[in-house]
Amino acid sequence: MGEKAIEYDASRIEVLEGRHAIRKRPGMYVGSTGERGLRQTVFDVADRAVNEVLTGSATRLGITFLSDGGVRVDDDGPGVPVEAAGHTGGPGLETLLTRPLTGPDTSGRHGLTSGIVGVGPCVTNALSSRLTAEVRRDGTRWVQEYAHGAALAPPVAVGPASGSGTTLTFRPDAGIFETTEFVFGVFVERFRELAFLYRDLDVSLTDERPPGEPRSVRFRFPDGVREFVAFLDAEAWPAGAALHPDVIAFERDTPEATVDVALRWSDSREERVRGFANGVPTLEGSTHLLGFRDGLAAAVGAYARERRLLTAADPDPCTDRIGQGLTAVVSVKLDRPEFLGATRGTLGNPAARPCVAETVRDHLGAWFAEHPEQAGAVVRRFL
Repeated sequence: MGEKAIEYDASRIEVLEGRHAIRKRPGMYVGSTGERGLRQTVFDVADRAVNEVLTGSATRLGITFLSDGGVRVDDDGPGVPVEAAGHTGGPGLETLLTRPLTGPDTSGRHGLTSGIVGVGPCVTNALSSRLTAEVRRDGTRWVQEYAHGAALAPPVAVGPASGSGTTLTFRPDAGIFETTEFVFGVFVERFRELAFLYRDLDVSLTDERPPGEPRSVRFRFPDGVREFVAFLDAEAWPAGAALHPDVIAFERDTPEATVDVALRWSDSREERVRGFANGVPTLEGSTHLLGFRDGLAAAVGAYARERRLLTAADPDPCTDRIGQGLTAVVSVKLDRPEFLGATRGTLGNPAARPCVAETVRDHLGAWFAEHPEQAGAVVRRFL
């Protein structure tokens, strides 16, 4: 330090709120100013529209990557309330786009919150050079423009509306992000994943940037995680590699969580287990994945002893052997998911482990009893 000590007192404290705080420290809200943070801006806007579909307020969600570098997210829900019109029933348009939403989550355990901090679309608005909001509600079309997260004027009624819904179109701020080029394939993979996990979700993605015909895909999977496992198997294994033709799938609602599991064994030695909590991908060590392995071991061990494939003195098959050739999706939906660390990669809810273990043990044990030949082919591999 120099001869003169640096003085530090309350006058040196800078208080940042709202969009100013987000623009000052964007990494705290979207993870980074690189490609990861860029794609998070889309998820922070899309989550609201996804929950409109999951709660039955809307039937579809559309995401379009525009030729000018912007992104448009639209739904056919009732339309966000507009303060200027005196609408009630939730946060108004300007509140939604300028203030962090820290109130209670009204979507319940079946809602989706994939944001880093879960404060809503105001993060995307603050990190955009421009954002246009369009609301179609009660027969009127409202439009409001924003720049760098600040409203340029109040919402304006611009004419009649056909149907209802909300459309948010934004362009990421090139002064904040290292790149503003979205990778279309990343969003295809993520929203396909969400459509598997939430069977009511109907989502379309369009990329208008390539010259010629735009690329477009649509996802809706009424059979949910059962189709997810079949999709993963089709990507990895040749036809006929499965030890049992049908995917084993079951779902159970409990006071602790909704448990949704699908699995199938193949003649491979590779294991592929995918875990999710309220739509968020999770890592090994998460409590629901530990419970899944507990349930597998209990079901296989009980079946092997019942069929006298193991004696009373034999130890249960280890989970590493049981996982050979296994493809599985383990999805839990909780009222209050508790993630360990800021990256939200590991679920920590203690009650999830016994809840998932009991569900897997009961349903897999019942499947073994109903399909003795297929069960024998599976279990003998572990012994």
